[in-house]
Amino acid sequence: MVSTGLLRAINLSIAVLLAAILVLGYWYVWRPLPQTSGQITAPISGKASISRDALGVPHISAASSEDAIFLEGYVMAQDRLWQMDAIRRLAAGQLAEITGKGSLPLDEEAHRLRLPRIASAQERNMTSSDRALFAAFSRGVNYFMETHRGRLPLEFALLRYDPRPWSPRDSVLVGLEMYRTLTSSWRSEILKQHLLERGERSKVEALFPLRTGFDVQPGSNAWALSGTHSTTGKPILANDPHLEFSIPSPWYLVHLKAPGLDVTGATLSGLPAVIIGHNERIAWGVTNLEFDVQDLYRERMDMQTGRYQVGDHIEQAQPERDMIAVKGSPGVEVDSWLTHHGPAFVADEGQTYSLRWTAAEPASFGYPFLEVDRARNWNEFTAALSRFPGPGQNFVYADRDGNIGYHAAGKLPVREHCDGDVPSEGPASECEWTGYIPFDQLPQAFNPPSGMIVSANQNPFPPGTSQNVNGNFAAPYRAYQIQERLASRDKWKPEEILNVQKDVYSAFFDFLAKQIVKAFDASKPPQPQLKEAVDALRGWNGQMEIGQAAPMIASLTFEQLRLAVGNRAAPGLGAAYQSAFQVSLAQVVIEDLLRRQPSEWFSDYNQLLIKSLTDGIAEGVKFQGSRVSRWDYGRYNVLGISHPIGGQLPLIGRYFNIPLSPMSGSPTSVKQMTRHLGPSLRMIVDLGDLDHSFANLVTGESGQWLSRHYKDQWNAYYVGRSFPMQFGNVTAENTLLVNPQ
Repeated sequence: MVSTGLLRAINLSIAVLLAAILVLGYWYVWRPLPQTSGQITAPISGKASISRDALGVPHISAASSEDAIFLEGYVMAQDRLWQMDAIRRLAAGQLAEITGKGSLPLDEEAHRLRLPRIASAQERNMTSSDRALFAAFSRGVNYFMETHRGRLPLEFALLRYDPRPWSPRDSVLVGLEMYRTLTSSWRSEILKQHLLERGERSKVEALFPLRTGFDVQPGSNAWALSGTHSTTGKPILANDPHLEFSIPSPWYLVHLKAPGLDVTGATLSGLPAVIIGHNERIAWGVTNLEFDVQDLYRERMDMQTGRYQVGDHIEQAQPERDMIAVKGSPGVEVDSWLTHHGPAFVADEGQTYSLRWTAAEPASFGYPFLEVDRARNWNEFTAALSRFPGPGQNFVYADRDGNIGYHAAGKLPVREHCDGDVPSEGPASECEWTGYIPFDQLPQAFNPPSGMIVSANQNPFPPGTSQNVNGNFAAPYRAYQIQERLASRDKWKPEEILNVQKDVYSAFFDFLAKQIVKAFDASKPPQPQLKEAVDALRGWNGQMEIGQAAPMIASLTFEQLRLAVGNRAAPGLGAAYQSAFQVSLAQVVIEDLLRRQPSEWFSDYNQLLIKSLTDGIAEGVKFQGSRVSRWDYGRYNVLGISHPIGGQLPLIGRYFNIPLSPMSGSPTSVKQMTRHLGPSLRMIVDLGDLDHSFANLVTGESGQWLSRHYKDQWNAYYVGRSFPMQFGNVTAENTLLVNPQ
């Protein structure tokens, strides 16, 4: 029998442990939560207020635009300081300093691409207005850090470091990181070169089409409807940009109000102003243009001396040396060479390449978003966009006067003698850039007769354009489905647009399923498992929904077809083509081959489909067993979002994360969804009643684990609901008054 004294000792130990956990939780997790009510003083010019709505979105009202941007920096640091610090470190090549050797490859690539040096150059090249904007934002971030030393977010305590002050250069680094995310195409150039070296040129070229033959203009995942198609008589604008999932979201919602400024929407963590949103007069959405802005050059270079061939003579590359600090280990030195094209590095079986990239070009910085936020009409809007350097983007526009428009923006290189789709010879000059496409010659539209602008990352340049166009453009399936849905009724209510954003029909997989059924009926293979799979496909409607076997069967068959097509074009390299994320028109390639059935590719397309189905089923059996009819697409297309630091903690790590969840959608549905990428923000703007607009992040506004806004938007995002985008009538749950010092 356990003695009373021992029981008391055990109970006392448990009580002490629980008390210690509560104390630590309060000290490291609860204390850092932002102050959202009461009063503070700050170095601003006049009285201001920060009202938080039910989602924790800050609505800032200030005496001047400079004060509003200062307070934007302050509230963003309240909610997202560690995320901001992690992103700037990722771009600056400084992650290993806080996380150790495991982050060295990321740091080395950042230095290889010269991101820290580019950021410094861009900071020096800022206009006075951009410098003032970034400086005000930086002062706000720093004021938060100065007044909260000792009670910063949990991640800083876990990693045992204090963040350095924020600077305009750090915001440039954040922008550069997104630039890299949206424009890194150099690896696909190497892939295509390998395929060309091993395969038949005509077939390899067919694997990388620029056009589909049925392109829809213009490109990217946003759309605008004129008032003739809405119940309000005013335009509706929708936007759901697709990025890799993260917790917290890459987007931060904010409302800025000051004399001459009243704008709400989303910006990226670490960047000032509003990038996507609306003001009192106009609304706009933005997604990636996909134009190729990187070129590789095969250099004839001595990497020991830095001497390399240019034309018929030898030049000396500029040496550069960087030091990467590594937590718990000696620092690592990174030596590199800078050629007239850009940084030189060794990749791809010892070959030395140099990389030219628009982000690294002189005068490559410009940040027009405060001007965009203040624009009152199409002319002011496009005038602001004209100085946007990149990454190349599609901007979709609508205003309260009833206009809708589209304009591509960004510095896009002119290549007169090449396409830039494979590495070119460095010593030669046939693939040198000769300038940039003038802004007024970029794809654009204003009040088209259809009253509709639909955009989904496809090639927006019209056939016969005078420029050499290359890029990682998307297949048109999403754009066509959006267009068909919008044309399916005469009038739309703004809230009904959400049903289009979450549409999961895939015209491609619907087509593929019918082709598989047709091939099975023609050849009648005896395997019962194939019949079970075909029976699932036979009555399927192309909806990429969870709980069904057919979407998974079609997806696995497509992957095997992609492998077979790649091997046919370049024997032995099909797996490289199959796994290449950068090749986004593979579905179009497959559909074209199955429709035309050219004999030079395959002699028997029924046999090709049956073999691909058989191999796809073999892969599926590994995951979900031999009863094909019981497969669940939701267990194949599964999403989990992990916090990079908190999510790794023992016992409690799972509370930092979004658990594994079955996801509907596919790469070719309007709701573009993969295991890693999908709609990162959903926004719908009603130009007839701005307070009848909607916005939804994936997780929540806050990066603070114990904040109720850490992942309070996830359930709505998952089921396809949204939230009011408060603007004129703000229901404040908390208000923080800010007095000038």
